[in-house]
Amino acid sequence: MSRLLIKNAKALLGIHAQDVRLLAGAGMADLPQITDAWLTAKNGRITGFGPMAEWPGITDWNDLVVVDASGRYVLPGWCDPHTHTVFAATREEEFVDKIRGLSYQDIAARGGGILNSARKLRDMPEDDLYVQAEARLAELMRLGTVAVEIKSGYGLSAESELKMLRVAKRLKDNLPLQVKATLLAAHALPPEYKDKREAYVDLIVQDLIPRVAEEGLAQFVDVFCEANYFTVAEMERILDAGLAHGLRGKVHVNQFTSLGGIAAAAQYGALSVDHLEVMDPADFDTLIQGTQSPSKGALGPIPTLLPGCSHFLGIPYGPARALIQRGLPLALASDFNPGSAPSGNMNMVLSLACIKLRLLPEEAINACTLNAAAAMDLVDELGSIAVGKRASLLITREIPSPALLPYSFGNDLIDTVLIDGAPFRTGEALA
Repeated sequence: MSRLLIKNAKALLGIHAQDVRLLAGAGMADLPQITDAWLTAKNGRITGFGPMAEWPGITDWNDLVVVDASGRYVLPGWCDPHTHTVFAATREEEFVDKIRGLSYQDIAARGGGILNSARKLRDMPEDDLYVQAEARLAELMRLGTVAVEIKSGYGLSAESELKMLRVAKRLKDNLPLQVKATLLAAHALPPEYKDKREAYVDLIVQDLIPRVAEEGLAQFVDVFCEANYFTVAEMERILDAGLAHGLRGKVHVNQFTSLGGIAAAAQYGALSVDHLEVMDPADFDTLIQGTQSPSKGALGPIPTLLPGCSHFLGIPYGPARALIQRGLPLALASDFNPGSAPSGNMNMVLSLACIKLRLLPEEAINACTLNAAAAMDLVDELGSIAVGKRASLLITREIPSPALLPYSFGNDLIDTVLIDGAPFRTGEALA
């Protein structure tokens, strides 16, 4: 399909100008819309939109797909800037351990957690990993995700980390959604390096990062900077090496403790700082300074919260309202992984953002679209309805207001998913 017309939409949501690349503070609640609207696209790109009263009409109906969106909202597709979608096996046995009272740290100390996933992934052939991950992404696209960031980190050896990133690259090449990849070899210390921490960081800095950059397998580098995982100094080494090879940081910080990782991430120009469940006053100050003086004119570091992880682990939720009240931007992501957030459903993330983070529906939608696209360096392509951007869009069912999307948690209110103007999932609107 090369041409698309959506007509009679109840409203187009997220009409941000092309040069609006990030929303922050009170601006997070700004979700411009056009009611009773039309939208056109050609070759996967938005070519125009406006109210039906000003519709210019169609003179050439050849090769045109027409969608009647009467009673339905049209909005940008979900962007998910933090996932671990490539993994070998689920960990429901650890889920039962959590129910029995063990903490995330307790399970990790018994050889579970990340090391459990690493053992299984090392043994799985690359083709099998690909088949599983492809099926997961197909389901996420059906649920409205049009862009996803995928981290390595369950290999914890040079070859297994590269295997994960090769799978991510195949997914990018073969599937219609946008895929960004991140090297997260610094996810946990492999057992064979238990008494050789520096040697493992050397492996990441001197071997993995150069190979990943040379082969074009990732766009970012990540570190789990946390007590009992990687220190701030180790993260700084890895981020510095990443920058030297064109891999910008997207880092795990402040999930359980505040160690100074946010300041280091800002110093080394990280695009996003993810988790942030535990924040000290100084952490907020660092983020404010970082967003006011972005590294080399680039966005970041963008606070990215993962409410699905907090929900599943029963840990505190990130301070969304405090971030917004301080004039900061906010992105949301699923953290889809087998141990702490076994769902990539961004519709559920939207609901958790309103119910638990106390975001307004408009703030939550912006955090899952425009700001989420910014947090994976795709804001020039996705995240808003603007001429020239990809026509990767959601069409809702007939609903009374956009607030019903987060309100009806667990319900599927998406009728149609379009990726680059082509229907991936079709409902009544395309019947």
